[in-house]
Amino acid sequence: MAGSEVLGVLGGMGPMATVDFLRKLVEATPAARDQDHLAVMVAQAADIPDRTRAILGQGPDPLPAMTLALRRLEAAGATRLAIPCNTAHHWHGALQALTPIPILHIVDAVATALAHRGLAGGPVGLLATDGTLRTGLYPRHLGCHGFTCRVPTDQAAVMRAVRLVKAGRGAEARPLLEAAAAALMAGGCRQVVMACTEIPLALCDTAEPLGAALLDATDALARACIAAAVPASRAA
Repeated sequence: MAGSEVLGVLGGMGPMATVDFLRKLVEATPAARDQDHLAVMVAQAADIPDRTRAILGQGPDPLPAMTLALRRLEAAGATRLAIPCNTAHHWHGALQALTPIPILHIVDAVATALAHRGLAGGPVGLLATDGTLRTGLYPRHLGCHGFTCRVPTDQAAVMRAVRLVKAGRGAEARPLLEAAAAALMAGGCRQVVMACTEIPLALCDTAEPLGAALLDATDALARACIAAAVPASRAA
């Protein structure tokens, strides 16, 4: 599909979210046969310390473990990298400084997805971890595109939902996340970004009209990976 292009996936944060990213990568590919798909190498590095705890000063720095996974992907021949974890993008710059291999940025992918939905600015809601919110990652990047970011009034419920998903209890997480998203929409957000790769696992088949307002950062990153690898004339 893309010659010598090999996508390296720095995953394991969490493991099922990485699997979800890989599924969306395949589904986003304009392919008619196996050989049309992108070559992918995955580092399912589940031993990487918790990113939110590190950002909040409550746990060890995950950068050394992420760097080790990065080196494994380099050695495997990756020519482009993706990290299907929003909070881990706090270390995007540090990781990019360690390698000449381009690392796609998930928030840039979300900005592109918002543009494809016809939005050129205004308020968007964020369903994200405490760590992602603390970094200001989304306001900083989306602000360059004219967007402002709003967060749930009950952020503790969102974190509770993320922990439930990681524990394989997505059905329990779903009503917490739906309530948070609905409140953001009621507050004027036309789109609500699922800015944690665990969250789409619980909200994957949300009914309209809420479902139409949800933007999946995992899917946006998958599509950015395909767009970077597929000639523009063939991109879906």
